[in-house]
Amino acid sequence: MTNNGLGRRKFLLYGSAAFGSSLLLKACSTPPSDTATDTDTGTEASSAASGDTIKVGILHSLSGTMAISETTVVEAEKLAIKEINEAGGVLGKQIEAVVEDGASDWPTFAEKAEKLIDQDQVAVIFGCWTSASRKAVKDVFESKDHMLWYPVQYEGQECSKNIFYTGAAPNQQIEPAVKWLLENKGKDFFLVGSDYVFPRTANTIIKEQLKAEGGNTVGEDYLPLGNTEVTPIITKIQQALPDGGVIFNSLNGDSNVAFFKQLQGAGLTPDKYPVMSVSIAEEEVRQIGKEFLVGHYAAWNYFQTVETPENETWVKAFKAEYGEDRVTNDPMEAAYIMVYLWKQAVEEAGTADLEAVREAAIGQTFQAPEGLVTMNGNHHLSKTVRIGQVRDDGLFDIVWATDEPVKPQAWNQYVPATKGFACDWSDPDKGEKYEM
Repeated sequence: MTNNGLGRRKFLLYGSAAFGSSLLLKACSTPPSDTATDTDTGTEASSAASGDTIKVGILHSLSGTMAISETTVVEAEKLAIKEINEAGGVLGKQIEAVVEDGASDWPTFAEKAEKLIDQDQVAVIFGCWTSASRKAVKDVFESKDHMLWYPVQYEGQECSKNIFYTGAAPNQQIEPAVKWLLENKGKDFFLVGSDYVFPRTANTIIKEQLKAEGGNTVGEDYLPLGNTEVTPIITKIQQALPDGGVIFNSLNGDSNVAFFKQLQGAGLTPDKYPVMSVSIAEEEVRQIGKEFLVGHYAAWNYFQTVETPENETWVKAFKAEYGEDRVTNDPMEAAYIMVYLWKQAVEEAGTADLEAVREAAIGQTFQAPEGLVTMNGNHHLSKTVRIGQVRDDGLFDIVWATDEPVKPQAWNQYVPATKGFACDWSDPDKGEKYEM
Protein backbone atom coordinates (compact mmCIF):
# COMPACT_ATOMS: atom_id res chain seq x y z
CA MET A 1 0.00 0.00 0.00
CA THR A 2 0.98 3.60 -0.46
CA ASN A 3 3.09 5.22 2.22
CA ASN A 4 3.52 8.92 1.49
CA GLY A 5 4.81 10.74 4.56
CA LEU A 6 5.03 14.42 5.32
CA GLY A 7 8.76 14.39 4.60
CA ARG A 8 8.10 14.04 0.87
CA ARG A 9 5.78 17.02 0.98
CA LYS A 10 8.21 19.25 2.85
CA PHE A 11 9.86 20.10 -0.43
CA LEU A 12 6.51 20.74 -2.08
CA LEU A 13 5.41 22.97 0.78
CA TYR A 14 8.58 24.92 1.29
CA GLY A 15 10.47 24.47 -1.98
CA SER A 16 9.76 28.01 -3.13
CA ALA A 17 10.23 31.22 -1.21
CA ALA A 18 7.14 32.65 -2.84
CA PHE A 19 4.91 29.93 -1.46
CA GLY A 20 6.46 30.15 1.98
CA SER A 21 5.96 33.90 1.99
CA SER A 22 2.33 33.53 0.99
CA LEU A 23 1.75 31.19 3.91
CA LEU A 24 3.21 33.71 6.31
CA LEU A 25 0.75 36.32 5.13
CA LYS A 26 -2.19 34.15 6.10
CA ALA A 27 -4.18 34.76 9.28
CA CYS A 28 -6.81 32.82 11.14
CA SER A 29 -9.65 34.71 9.48
CA THR A 30 -8.29 34.48 5.93
CA PRO A 31 -10.82 33.07 3.46
CA PRO A 32 -9.93 29.75 1.85
CA SER A 33 -7.97 29.75 -1.40
CA ASP A 34 -9.68 29.35 -4.77
CA THR A 35 -8.73 25.67 -4.80
CA ALA A 36 -10.46 24.94 -1.49
CA THR A 37 -13.69 26.81 -2.05
CA ASP A 38 -16.51 27.19 0.46
CA THR A 39 -19.61 26.60 -1.67
CA ASP A 40 -22.73 28.56 -0.71
CA THR A 41 -25.51 26.49 0.85
CA GLY A 42 -28.24 25.71 -1.64
CA THR A 43 -26.08 25.93 -4.76
CA GLU A 44 -26.81 23.11 -7.21
CA ALA A 45 -23.60 21.18 -7.85
CA SER A 46 -22.45 18.87 -10.59
CA SER A 47 -21.14 15.40 -9.87
CA ALA A 48 -18.28 15.12 -7.40
CA ALA A 49 -15.46 14.34 -9.81
CA SER A 50 -16.59 16.18 -12.92
CA GLY A 51 -14.37 18.61 -14.79
CA ASP A 52 -11.12 19.62 -13.13
CA THR A 53 -12.27 19.23 -9.51
CA ILE A 54 -13.33 16.61 -7.00
CA LYS A 55 -15.89 17.88 -4.52
CA VAL A 56 -15.56 16.90 -0.86
CA GLY A 57 -17.78 17.85 2.07
CA ILE A 58 -16.63 19.31 5.39
CA LEU A 59 -19.26 19.06 8.13
CA HIS A 60 -18.44 20.32 11.63
CA SER A 61 -19.88 22.70 14.23
CA LEU A 62 -18.80 26.24 13.40
CA SER A 63 -21.30 27.65 15.91
CA GLY A 64 -22.79 26.54 19.22
CA THR A 65 -21.21 24.83 22.20
CA MET A 66 -18.92 22.57 20.15
CA ALA A 67 -17.41 25.35 18.02
CA ILE A 68 -14.69 25.74 20.68
CA SER A 69 -13.27 22.43 19.41
CA GLU A 70 -14.58 21.83 15.91
CA THR A 71 -13.56 25.07 14.22
CA THR A 72 -9.93 24.02 14.44
CA VAL A 73 -10.47 20.65 12.77
CA VAL A 74 -12.00 22.48 9.80
CA GLU A 75 -8.83 24.56 9.60
CA ALA A 76 -6.71 21.39 9.64
CA GLU A 77 -8.77 19.79 6.88
CA LYS A 78 -8.56 22.93 4.76
CA LEU A 79 -4.79 23.03 5.21
CA ALA A 80 -4.48 19.43 4.01
CA ILE A 81 -6.66 20.22 0.99
CA LYS A 82 -4.58 23.29 0.18
CA GLU A 83 -1.34 21.31 0.39
CA ILE A 84 -2.71 18.53 -1.80
CA ASN A 85 -3.93 21.02 -4.37
CA GLU A 86 -0.58 22.85 -4.36
CA ALA A 87 1.11 19.50 -5.02
CA GLY A 88 -1.10 18.70 -8.03
CA GLY A 89 -4.36 17.54 -6.50
CA VAL A 90 -5.88 14.05 -6.67
CA LEU A 91 -5.82 12.14 -9.96
CA GLY A 92 -4.86 15.42 -11.61
CA LYS A 93 -7.93 17.20 -10.22
CA GLN A 94 -8.17 19.95 -7.63
CA ILE A 95 -10.15 19.31 -4.44
CA GLU A 96 -13.11 21.65 -3.94
CA ALA A 97 -14.37 21.78 -0.35
CA VAL A 98 -18.05 22.37 0.36
CA VAL A 99 -18.25 23.50 4.00
CA GLU A 100 -21.39 23.15 6.14
CA ASP A 101 -22.08 24.09 9.77
CA GLY A 102 -23.63 21.37 11.94
CA ALA A 103 -24.25 24.11 14.54
CA SER A 104 -23.81 21.74 17.53
CA ASP A 105 -27.28 20.38 16.69
CA TRP A 106 -27.61 16.71 15.80
CA PRO A 107 -30.64 16.89 13.46
CA THR A 108 -28.85 19.71 11.62
CA PHE A 109 -25.87 17.40 11.08
CA ALA A 110 -28.15 14.84 9.44
CA GLU A 111 -29.80 17.48 7.25
CA LYS A 112 -26.45 18.89 6.14
CA ALA A 113 -25.09 15.40 5.41
CA GLU A 114 -28.07 14.73 3.13
CA LYS A 115 -27.57 18.09 1.43
CA LEU A 116 -23.89 17.42 0.79
CA ILE A 117 -24.61 13.97 -0.65
CA ASP A 118 -27.76 14.65 -2.67
CA GLN A 119 -27.40 18.26 -3.74
CA ASP A 120 -23.65 18.92 -3.77
CA GLN A 121 -22.86 15.34 -4.81
CA VAL A 122 -19.58 15.24 -2.90
CA ALA A 123 -17.22 12.27 -3.22
CA VAL A 124 -16.67 12.00 0.55
CA ILE A 125 -17.49 13.90 3.76
CA PHE A 126 -14.98 14.74 6.47
CA GLY A 127 -16.92 15.56 9.59
CA CYS A 128 -18.44 15.40 13.06
CA TRP A 129 -16.90 15.57 16.54
CA THR A 130 -19.37 14.32 19.14
CA SER A 131 -20.66 10.78 18.94
CA ALA A 132 -24.14 12.26 19.03
CA SER A 133 -23.47 14.03 15.72
CA ARG A 134 -21.85 10.90 14.25
CA LYS A 135 -24.79 8.74 15.33
CA ALA A 136 -27.15 11.30 13.79
CA VAL A 137 -25.48 11.03 10.37
CA LYS A 138 -24.64 7.32 10.46
CA ASP A 139 -28.06 6.28 9.12
CA VAL A 140 -27.73 8.83 6.33
CA PHE A 141 -24.40 7.41 5.17
CA GLU A 142 -25.60 3.82 5.44
CA SER A 143 -28.93 4.39 3.70
CA LYS A 144 -27.22 6.25 0.85
CA ASP A 145 -24.15 3.97 0.87
CA HIS A 146 -21.85 7.01 1.12
CA MET A 147 -18.60 7.67 3.02
CA LEU A 148 -17.73 9.61 6.20
CA TRP A 149 -14.23 10.08 7.62
CA TYR A 150 -14.48 10.82 11.35
CA PRO A 151 -11.45 12.36 13.16
CA VAL A 152 -12.15 12.20 16.89
CA GLN A 153 -11.53 9.63 19.62
CA TYR A 154 -14.76 7.95 20.62
CA GLU A 155 -16.41 5.23 22.69
CA GLY A 156 -16.16 2.41 20.14
CA GLN A 157 -18.98 -0.15 20.06
CA GLU A 158 -19.50 0.68 16.40
CA CYS A 159 -17.98 -0.46 13.11
CA SER A 160 -19.71 0.92 10.04
CA LYS A 161 -18.80 -0.01 6.47
CA ASN A 162 -19.50 3.62 5.57
CA ILE A 163 -17.28 5.29 8.20
CA PHE A 164 -13.49 5.47 8.57
CA TYR A 165 -12.45 6.37 12.12
CA THR A 166 -9.08 8.18 12.44
CA GLY A 167 -9.31 9.05 16.15
CA ALA A 168 -8.69 6.59 18.98
CA ALA A 169 -10.81 3.61 19.90
CA PRO A 170 -11.14 3.09 23.69
CA ASN A 171 -8.24 0.63 23.81
CA GLN A 172 -6.05 3.36 22.29
CA GLN A 173 -6.95 6.10 24.78
CA ILE A 174 -9.41 5.45 27.61
CA GLU A 175 -8.22 2.02 28.70
CA PRO A 176 -4.48 2.87 28.78
CA ALA A 177 -5.31 6.08 30.68
CA VAL A 178 -7.24 4.14 33.34
CA LYS A 179 -4.41 1.61 33.69
CA TRP A 180 -1.81 4.39 34.03
CA LEU A 181 -3.91 6.18 36.66
CA LEU A 182 -4.35 3.00 38.69
CA GLU A 183 -0.60 2.44 38.66
CA ASN A 184 0.39 6.05 39.36
CA LYS A 185 -2.43 8.11 40.89
CA GLY A 186 -4.83 5.97 42.93
CA LYS A 187 -7.67 3.47 42.93
CA ASP A 188 -10.68 5.73 43.61
CA PHE A 189 -12.29 7.34 40.54
CA PHE A 190 -15.04 9.94 40.17
CA LEU A 191 -16.42 10.03 36.60
CA VAL A 192 -17.59 13.34 35.10
CA GLY A 193 -19.05 13.62 31.61
CA SER A 194 -21.39 15.37 29.24
CA ASP A 195 -24.80 13.75 29.01
CA TYR A 196 -24.72 11.96 25.67
CA VAL A 197 -23.53 8.69 24.16
CA PHE A 198 -19.72 9.06 24.27
CA PRO A 199 -19.27 9.86 27.98
CA ARG A 200 -21.93 7.39 29.10
CA THR A 201 -20.50 4.54 27.03
CA ALA A 202 -16.94 5.50 27.95
CA ASN A 203 -17.85 5.41 31.62
CA THR A 204 -19.49 2.01 31.21
CA ILE A 205 -16.16 0.76 29.87
CA ILE A 206 -14.20 2.49 32.66
CA LYS A 207 -16.42 0.96 35.38
CA GLU A 208 -15.95 -2.52 33.92
CA GLN A 209 -12.19 -1.98 33.68
CA LEU A 210 -11.97 -0.71 37.26
CA LYS A 211 -13.84 -3.79 38.44
CA ALA A 212 -11.46 -6.04 36.55
CA GLU A 213 -8.29 -4.26 37.67
CA GLY A 214 -8.94 -3.44 41.31
CA GLY A 215 -10.17 0.14 41.12
CA ASN A 216 -13.29 1.78 42.58
CA THR A 217 -15.94 4.00 41.04
CA VAL A 218 -16.92 6.31 43.91
CA GLY A 219 -19.18 8.60 41.92
CA GLU A 220 -20.52 9.45 38.47
CA ASP A 221 -22.30 12.56 37.21
CA TYR A 222 -23.24 14.24 33.93
CA LEU A 223 -23.98 17.68 32.52
CA PRO A 224 -26.02 18.44 29.39
CA LEU A 225 -23.79 19.74 26.59
CA GLY A 226 -23.35 23.49 27.00
CA ASN A 227 -24.44 23.47 30.65
CA THR A 228 -22.12 25.38 33.02
CA GLU A 229 -23.81 24.58 36.35
CA VAL A 230 -20.87 22.58 37.66
CA THR A 231 -21.05 23.47 41.38
CA PRO A 232 -23.25 20.45 42.28
CA ILE A 233 -20.76 18.10 40.61
CA ILE A 234 -17.81 19.62 42.44
CA THR A 235 -19.69 19.27 45.73
CA LYS A 236 -20.29 15.58 44.97
CA ILE A 237 -16.59 15.09 44.17
CA GLN A 238 -15.61 16.65 47.50
CA GLN A 239 -18.04 14.37 49.34
CA ALA A 240 -17.02 11.20 47.52
CA LEU A 241 -13.26 11.93 47.62
CA PRO A 242 -12.68 13.87 50.86
CA ASP A 243 -8.99 12.93 50.91
CA GLY A 244 -8.37 13.22 47.19
CA GLY A 245 -8.60 10.87 44.25
CA VAL A 246 -8.80 10.60 40.48
CA ILE A 247 -11.30 12.60 38.41
CA PHE A 248 -11.88 11.10 34.97
CA ASN A 249 -13.28 13.83 32.74
CA SER A 250 -15.24 13.26 29.53
CA LEU A 251 -16.96 16.65 29.42
CA ASN A 252 -17.07 18.10 25.90
CA GLY A 253 -17.33 21.65 24.64
CA ASP A 254 -17.41 24.81 26.72
CA SER A 255 -18.73 23.09 29.87
CA ASN A 256 -15.04 22.48 30.54
CA VAL A 257 -14.42 26.20 30.99
CA ALA A 258 -16.66 26.41 34.05
CA PHE A 259 -15.56 23.00 35.34
CA PHE A 260 -11.84 23.71 35.52
CA LYS A 261 -12.24 27.25 36.81
CA GLN A 262 -14.56 26.19 39.62
CA LEU A 263 -12.50 23.09 40.38
CA GLN A 264 -9.51 25.31 41.07
CA GLY A 265 -11.68 27.79 42.97
CA ALA A 266 -12.83 25.00 45.28
CA GLY A 267 -9.23 24.08 46.05
CA LEU A 268 -9.28 20.74 44.20
CA THR A 269 -5.73 20.98 42.89
CA PRO A 270 -3.97 18.39 40.69
CA ASP A 271 -1.61 17.22 43.44
CA LYS A 272 -4.58 15.65 45.29
CA TYR A 273 -7.30 15.65 42.61
CA PRO A 274 -5.60 14.89 39.27
CA VAL A 275 -8.01 15.19 36.35
CA MET A 276 -7.54 12.92 33.34
CA SER A 277 -9.36 14.33 30.33
CA VAL A 278 -10.08 12.65 27.03
CA SER A 279 -11.57 15.66 25.23
CA ILE A 280 -9.22 18.43 26.43
CA ALA A 281 -6.25 19.17 24.20
CA GLU A 282 -3.98 22.12 23.40
CA GLU A 283 -6.70 24.25 21.79
CA GLU A 284 -9.08 23.80 24.73
CA VAL A 285 -6.26 24.61 27.18
CA ARG A 286 -5.63 27.80 25.22
CA GLN A 287 -9.29 28.82 25.34
CA ILE A 288 -10.05 27.76 28.93
CA GLY A 289 -6.86 29.34 30.29
CA LYS A 290 -3.71 27.36 30.97
CA GLU A 291 -3.56 28.66 34.54
CA PHE A 292 -6.60 26.50 35.35
CA LEU A 293 -5.18 23.31 33.85
CA VAL A 294 -1.46 23.19 34.72
CA GLY A 295 -0.66 19.86 36.35
CA HIS A 296 -3.71 18.00 35.04
CA TYR A 297 -3.54 15.23 32.44
CA ALA A 298 -4.93 14.19 29.08
CA ALA A 299 -4.71 10.98 27.06
CA TRP A 300 -4.32 11.21 23.29
CA ASN A 301 -2.35 9.76 20.40
CA TYR A 302 -0.81 13.10 19.44
CA PHE A 303 0.44 16.18 21.26
CA GLN A 304 2.09 19.25 19.71
CA THR A 305 5.23 18.30 21.65
CA VAL A 306 5.65 14.95 19.81
CA GLU A 307 9.18 14.84 18.42
CA THR A 308 9.00 13.64 14.84
CA PRO A 309 10.23 15.35 11.64
CA GLU A 310 6.69 15.15 10.25
CA ASN A 311 5.29 16.95 13.29
CA GLU A 312 7.88 19.70 13.06
CA THR A 313 6.89 20.26 9.42
CA TRP A 314 3.14 20.20 10.15
CA VAL A 315 3.28 22.56 13.14
CA LYS A 316 5.31 25.05 11.08
CA ALA A 317 2.84 24.81 8.20
CA PHE A 318 -0.19 25.25 10.46
CA LYS A 319 1.29 28.26 12.25
CA ALA A 320 2.31 29.81 8.94
CA GLU A 321 -1.23 29.42 7.66
CA TYR A 322 -3.21 30.47 10.75
CA GLY A 323 -0.90 32.41 13.07
CA GLU A 324 2.22 31.86 15.16
CA ASP A 325 0.18 31.96 18.37
CA ARG A 326 -1.92 28.95 17.30
CA VAL A 327 -1.55 25.41 18.60
CA THR A 328 -2.14 21.96 17.14
CA ASN A 329 -3.87 19.05 18.85
CA ASP A 330 -4.95 15.43 18.41
CA PRO A 331 -8.34 15.84 16.68
CA MET A 332 -6.80 18.42 14.34
CA GLU A 333 -4.00 16.01 13.46
CA ALA A 334 -6.45 13.13 12.94
CA ALA A 335 -8.55 15.43 10.71
CA TYR A 336 -5.48 16.52 8.75
CA ILE A 337 -4.17 13.01 8.11
CA MET A 338 -7.56 11.56 7.15
CA VAL A 339 -7.65 13.85 4.10
CA TYR A 340 -4.29 12.41 3.03
CA LEU A 341 -5.37 8.83 3.71
CA TRP A 342 -8.48 9.36 1.58
CA LYS A 343 -6.30 10.89 -1.18
CA GLN A 344 -3.99 7.87 -1.11
CA ALA A 345 -6.95 5.50 -1.34
CA VAL A 346 -8.41 7.42 -4.31
CA GLU A 347 -5.06 7.35 -6.10
CA GLU A 348 -4.61 3.63 -5.45
CA ALA A 349 -8.14 2.94 -6.66
CA GLY A 350 -7.61 5.19 -9.69
CA THR A 351 -11.09 6.63 -9.11
CA ALA A 352 -13.16 8.47 -6.50
CA ASP A 353 -15.83 5.75 -6.76
CA LEU A 354 -16.98 4.96 -3.23
CA GLU A 355 -16.70 1.17 -3.30
CA ALA A 356 -13.26 1.22 -4.90
CA VAL A 357 -12.00 3.80 -2.39
CA ARG A 358 -13.43 1.81 0.54
CA GLU A 359 -11.47 -1.24 -0.58
CA ALA A 360 -8.27 0.70 -1.27
CA ALA A 361 -8.36 2.55 2.07
CA ILE A 362 -7.79 -0.64 4.07
CA GLY A 363 -4.07 -1.13 4.57
CA GLN A 364 -3.07 2.44 3.79
CA THR A 365 -0.14 3.66 5.88
CA PHE A 366 1.00 7.21 6.53
CA GLN A 367 3.93 8.81 8.33
CA ALA A 368 1.76 11.18 10.35
CA PRO A 369 2.90 13.87 12.80
CA GLU A 370 2.07 11.40 15.60
CA GLY A 371 4.09 8.62 13.94
CA LEU A 372 3.19 5.74 11.64
CA VAL A 373 -0.53 5.00 11.30
CA THR A 374 -2.16 2.11 9.44
CA MET A 375 -5.79 1.68 8.39
CA ASN A 376 -7.06 -1.68 9.60
CA GLY A 377 -9.81 -3.89 8.24
CA ASN A 378 -12.15 -2.55 10.92
CA HIS A 379 -11.83 0.98 9.43
CA HIS A 380 -9.85 2.22 12.46
CA LEU A 381 -6.20 3.27 12.62
CA SER A 382 -3.34 1.65 14.49
CA LYS A 383 -1.99 4.50 16.64
CA THR A 384 0.58 5.22 19.35
CA VAL A 385 -0.95 6.02 22.76
CA ARG A 386 0.36 8.93 24.84
CA ILE A 387 -0.43 10.58 28.19
CA GLY A 388 0.48 14.23 28.68
CA GLN A 389 0.54 16.65 31.61
CA VAL A 390 -0.32 20.31 31.10
CA ARG A 391 2.71 22.51 31.65
CA ASP A 392 3.13 26.24 32.25
CA ASP A 393 3.09 27.20 28.56
CA GLY A 394 -0.19 25.37 27.90
CA LEU A 395 1.43 22.52 25.98
CA PHE A 396 1.85 18.97 27.28
CA ASP A 397 4.82 17.10 28.69
CA ILE A 398 4.49 13.53 27.44
CA VAL A 399 4.82 11.43 30.60
CA TRP A 400 4.03 8.03 29.08
CA ALA A 401 3.72 6.45 25.63
CA THR A 402 3.46 3.02 24.07
CA ASP A 403 6.54 1.70 22.31
CA GLU A 404 4.67 1.13 19.06
CA PRO A 405 1.25 1.71 17.49
CA VAL A 406 -1.63 -0.12 19.15
CA LYS A 407 -4.11 -1.98 16.97
CA PRO A 408 -7.70 -0.71 17.39
CA GLN A 409 -10.57 -2.70 18.87
CA ALA A 410 -13.96 -1.56 17.63
CA TRP A 411 -15.87 -3.80 20.07
CA ASN A 412 -14.83 -3.41 23.69
CA GLN A 413 -13.26 -6.35 25.49
CA TYR A 414 -14.19 -5.21 29.03
CA VAL A 415 -17.93 -4.89 28.38
CA PRO A 416 -19.54 -8.35 28.68
CA ALA A 417 -21.95 -7.84 25.77
CA THR A 418 -19.14 -7.23 23.26
CA LYS A 419 -16.26 -9.23 24.72
CA GLY A 420 -14.94 -11.70 22.17
CA PHE A 421 -16.25 -9.80 19.14
CA ALA A 422 -14.35 -7.99 16.39
CA CYS A 423 -14.94 -6.30 13.02
CA ASP A 424 -13.24 -6.81 9.65
CA TRP A 425 -14.58 -5.23 6.47
CA SER A 426 -11.73 -6.72 4.42
CA ASP A 427 -13.39 -10.14 4.84
CA PRO A 428 -17.02 -10.38 3.64
CA ASP A 429 -17.57 -13.36 5.93
CA LYS A 430 -16.73 -11.24 8.99
CA GLY A 431 -17.85 -7.65 8.38
CA GLU A 432 -19.34 -5.48 11.10
CA LYS A 433 -19.33 -7.94 14.00
CA TYR A 434 -18.05 -11.47 14.30
CA GLU A 435 -16.99 -13.73 17.14
CA MET A 436 -13.24 -14.13 17.36
